[in-house]
Amino acid sequence: MSPPQEKNTLNSRGKTAWLLGLAGLLPFGLSLGIAFWGPRVWQVSAVYGFLYYGAVILSFLGGVHWGAVIQRADHQRHPGDIRRLLMAMVPSLMAWPALMFSPVTGVWVIMIGFVLVWAYDLSREGRLGWPAWYLLLRSVLTVAVVLAHIGMITRLGSSAWG
Repeated sequence: MSPPQEKNTLNSRGKTAWLLGLAGLLPFGLSLGIAFWGPRVWQVSAVYGFLYYGAVILSFLGGVHWGAVIQRADHQRHPGDIRRLLMAMVPSLMAWPALMFSPVTGVWVIMIGFVLVWAYDLSREGRLGWPAWYLLLRSVLTVAVVLAHIGMITRLGSSAWG
């Protein structure tokens, strides 16, 4: 029997999470690239693809916190569990209406959602139970996603800035 992994050690599961997380940036980059340089007929689809993918991933981040509460190994109620479950709903409740707004407004709302979830992840309550590598991964991915959103806002032109 091998010794248990330390909580902050990047084990094979952590390496896989990093690989998949970074791969998850590809749809943002691909749709952003097509929105800028693709054939005109593809550009509108690329903008909507970017927006829809952002909404899906933002919703996924809420699910991460939901899972963190219901899958806790000690099966004990912790302070902040109710808030964490409520916080788990916020990304979906931001992403869904963002899809009904104009693309410009939708991209802004989704970007703000990513920043809010990231801020919660970094809070004392939000980081409870995660290994240090996970918070670094979330930070790297969130910065990349926010930069991609700024790129899409730039692509959408001056109307995107109010």
